[in-house]
Amino acid sequence: MTYLFFMQGKASNPMIMNLIFLATGIALLVWSADRFVEGSATVAKRAGMSPLVIGMVIVGFGTSTPELIVSVLASAEGNPGIALGNAYGSNIANIALILGIASLIRPLTVRSSILKKELPILTVITMLSVLLMLDRKLGRTDGIVLLVAFCILMWWTIREGRGHVTDPLGEQFAQESEARRMGLGKAIFRIVLSLAILIASSRLLVYAAVSIATALGMSDMVIGLTVVAVGTSLPELASSIIAAHKGEHDIALGNVLGSNLFNTLAVAGLATTIRPTALEDAMLYRDMSFMGLLTISLFIFGYGFRGRKGRLNRFEGAFLLIAYFIYTFILIRSTIR
Repeated sequence: MTYLFFMQGKASNPMIMNLIFLATGIALLVWSADRFVEGSATVAKRAGMSPLVIGMVIVGFGTSTPELIVSVLASAEGNPGIALGNAYGSNIANIALILGIASLIRPLTVRSSILKKELPILTVITMLSVLLMLDRKLGRTDGIVLLVAFCILMWWTIREGRGHVTDPLGEQFAQESEARRMGLGKAIFRIVLSLAILIASSRLLVYAAVSIATALGMSDMVIGLTVVAVGTSLPELASSIIAAHKGEHDIALGNVLGSNLFNTLAVAGLATTIRPTALEDAMLYRDMSFMGLLTISLFIFGYGFRGRKGRLNRFEGAFLLIAYFIYTFILIRSTIR
């Protein structure tokens, strides 16, 4: 009897319940995001879109659907710290954690001319985000600037996708789409069902994250940069690891580049437009600086200079992975009261 009472007391602990909610939200988020991308890619293919356009737009941006919904909900519910922390923390996790792991599995060689164009674009866009933050706030005007830039990026992406039919990235996506063929009705059903689950699991994730942050004395921004960011980046992690294992180097890198472009412009832009927010100095000097350095490092590794092929080898992957764990350790240690 004493044992049962003890277990009931444990089960009623709010922290344990919030951790269960957090894990459930992340699991449902990952499951539904994968189905959403698969269904959307099938519908896009039936509509006549080329494999390269599908890969760049639907898959590249679609894997960031969890970041988008979580950040929009967090902003709408008055938690802009989680919204922005999720967007920029996902970028950090994508480069340092995901590409670090993927390149340890198999060194990644950049063959796609499209990705070589996206690398400097991502670097410029990252610098633009830093410039918008120099006044220690992100207002609606800043959000609109980011959204306009995203619209321009979408136009450029579709144009490039139509103009490079034989690009290696498009060929790899064509092979993947053939392996995941499904009927149109099934694809539409998957989109509707997965979108509903995405929204529900995102609300659960935001609720649990806010509760845990409050209980631990952490700021919303920090919980967004760490737990929420990693949770919403799991679709990119899974797809990049699978791609690296198959030797589909351009897909592994393309998932991360597309996701980071989408997070920086669309996710952060929408979140800021919904709810402008003031920024702490640490966000600019610690988090954005680290994200900027990672982006520049990825540009140097992936683009290739002076005859060196664009390549992310195991040594560089280990460097990124170690940098991520050091950053996370410093972040958590410096913010828990």
